[in-house]
Amino acid sequence: MPTLDDVRAVAARLDRAYEVFVRDRVKFRVGRIVFVAMSRDERMMGFAFPKDERAALVASEPAKFLLPRERDMRYNWVVVRLDAIDQQELRELVEEAWAMCVPKKVSATYFMLSS
Repeated sequence: MPTLDDVRAVAARLDRAYEVFVRDRVKFRVGRIVFVAMSRDERMMGFAFPKDERAALVASEPAKFLLPRERDMRYNWVVVRLDAIDQQELRELVEEAWAMCVPKKVSATYFMLSS
């Protein structure tokens, strides 16, 4: 199961990303925008994801993905159970969430250099 340290390792390579603590929870931001947030017990991770695609994602793998809490439904957000994914999928989820928050030129450069 991926851990907070695994998330940190991925986020450390992402331009403009930084870690913060908010109400005893670890979150990763670009500017003021949160793109990844860990649950307090570090067993689940919320991440930026397009609103119009999240219902299909959750329906496709309900044992892995969850809709956010009711109050967070207004955001581009989905939750994943970390014990249901591997390191590769964690990296992809974090990178794609980050890409939603940075200018397209920044993410395009990153993905071009990392491939």
